[in-house]
Amino acid sequence: MGASVLQNAMIFLGAALVFVPIAKKLGIGSVLGYIIGGVVIGPFVLGFIGTEGEDIMHAAEFGVVMMLFLIGLELNPQSFWRMRRRIIGMGGMQMLFTSVLFFLFFYFGSKMELNTSVALALTFSMSSTAIVLQTLKEKNLDKSQAGKSSFAVLLFQDIAVIPILAALPLLVLDEVPVKVARSGFLGWMDEYRTLTILGAVTSIILLGRFVFSPLLHLIARIHMRELFTASALFLVIAVSWLMDLAGVSAALGAFMAGVLMANSEFRHELESNLEPFKGLLLGLFFTAVGSTINFGLIVHQPMAIFQTVVLFMVLKSFVLFLVGKIFKKVLLQNILFTLLLSQIGEFAFILMGSIGVLGLLNKESLDFYMAVITISMIMSPILLFVNEKFIASRLIANTAEEKEYKVDPKEHNDIIIAGFGHFGSTLGRFLRANGVEATILDNNSDQVLLLRKMGFKVFYGDATRTAILDAAGAAHAKILVSALDIPEKNIELSAIVSKHYPHLKLFFRAKNRMNAYELIDNGVNNIYRESIHASVYMGVDILSVLGFRKYTSLRKANDFILHDNTALQKLSKHRHDYDSYVKNVREEIEQQERLLAEDRKFVEHKPDNAWDKSKLVAND
Repeated sequence: MGASVLQNAMIFLGAALVFVPIAKKLGIGSVLGYIIGGVVIGPFVLGFIGTEGEDIMHAAEFGVVMMLFLIGLELNPQSFWRMRRRIIGMGGMQMLFTSVLFFLFFYFGSKMELNTSVALALTFSMSSTAIVLQTLKEKNLDKSQAGKSSFAVLLFQDIAVIPILAALPLLVLDEVPVKVARSGFLGWMDEYRTLTILGAVTSIILLGRFVFSPLLHLIARIHMRELFTASALFLVIAVSWLMDLAGVSAALGAFMAGVLMANSEFRHELESNLEPFKGLLLGLFFTAVGSTINFGLIVHQPMAIFQTVVLFMVLKSFVLFLVGKIFKKVLLQNILFTLLLSQIGEFAFILMGSIGVLGLLNKESLDFYMAVITISMIMSPILLFVNEKFIASRLIANTAEEKEYKVDPKEHNDIIIAGFGHFGSTLGRFLRANGVEATILDNNSDQVLLLRKMGFKVFYGDATRTAILDAAGAAHAKILVSALDIPEKNIELSAIVSKHYPHLKLFFRAKNRMNAYELIDNGVNNIYRESIHASVYMGVDILSVLGFRKYTSLRKANDFILHDNTALQKLSKHRHDYDSYVKNVREEIEQQERLLAEDRKFVEHKPDNAWDKSKLVAND
């Protein structure tokens, strides 16, 4: 291994280690952190990486390939069918409208040839799967309406790359010779690209059906994890190589292979083996994108590039917002959906490469549009950051005011539940089943709409606003339950309620012990940590399987939780002093174990034979 390889690896990894944590801390996302790191180590700033950055970027594109393979793994034909309306409806509409707008721009605005205008219009309608999916995952937006719709549109685009790549050679005019760089059979493949692409796609389907699964079965019988990892990598690399040989997008081949393996029993094993490689290579890809930005060209034509980037992103945003409106998205989700997909993506690099090979565009224009694509990819995380920090928060407030919560005083209940997700809805159902009605608040309008259709009387409103709490009858209620999913919101609500409605008994959900400490600081005593009850009662079932009596195990579980809750109150006073905190935690654990041990000795001498005699063991 050459020293330069080690040196480059060290520089790229070092840049990621420095800039990604900073970006995460600033809330601008890891993608922008990687790109900024790439810019800093690139030839126009520190110069640690020169022209070899482009080679690294080509190698790192394999991360995009793996990402598409993993997307395919999660998308079996049944899932695809369930999403057909979004994929075909939203994705098809977005591609059609965006392509038409870009065609009009290139053909009439830039006076380009008809075939070139069509090729560029299709190219610039693509968005970045890598950036959007990474962002959705980091910000936990993949289950939101905007996240699901973005995924569907990206899926349509990713699939559409196959026919676009197949159709590009048909756009070459007869008098323009097709550049055939290879000879022999490979040259024939270049000459008849449409047939080659169809053959390659057919080969992937046949390989997936008759070769991949038997091969993985064979490897699995050997029981060597590293060999399975090697076979997973081999599978993706082989498909990518085959598609690359055929002149087709390797990422699309990997996606198809993933879909074919989605129903395989090896799905989760493949996913866990490839995930670390995907994350690392995607980070490398984004860093390489940053290091290869041609600042020379940007400095030479700054206004032209900037204006083109803005124009293209505005055109795409207009179409995306329109598609969102047609599919009845609420304003906040529609804005997020629009901003997520407003950039031009990495598949445009691949399509531009084919456009260049086919001679549809000269090198100067190619370089110009490559710079536009790169800058638009950088703009995307910045716009999402601006939306998150400045636009979304204001719109939430305005939307809340527009939908001012108006509850008939007769509807006021003794209990108010804030947040009606999985936690809150379970509680609400339990109370209602016992004849206790509650006033329910949730600030997710889609969730409110869905729950109302399901028969729950849920009201839209942000429970951290006193106006909303007043309208919900907090002044006359007896109990307020917070089942909000976001810990920070729970803390905020506890502070507001303690200040403005001190008469309310508070029952709060806490994610963990640290979250519980902050709630105690705000005067909340009834805290229900999500993990403790589930984990302790799992322990009860385990003891039961081991032969312990159910009654005894449940009694011990309740004792354990009671003691732990008492300890929580005591330890919260020491948590700001590390040494004191550790010392007191140890003492509490020792005391808890001692009490439970003493109880066990007592039971050994005095049968604990209450309502359950189903499990009797020698020591019980």
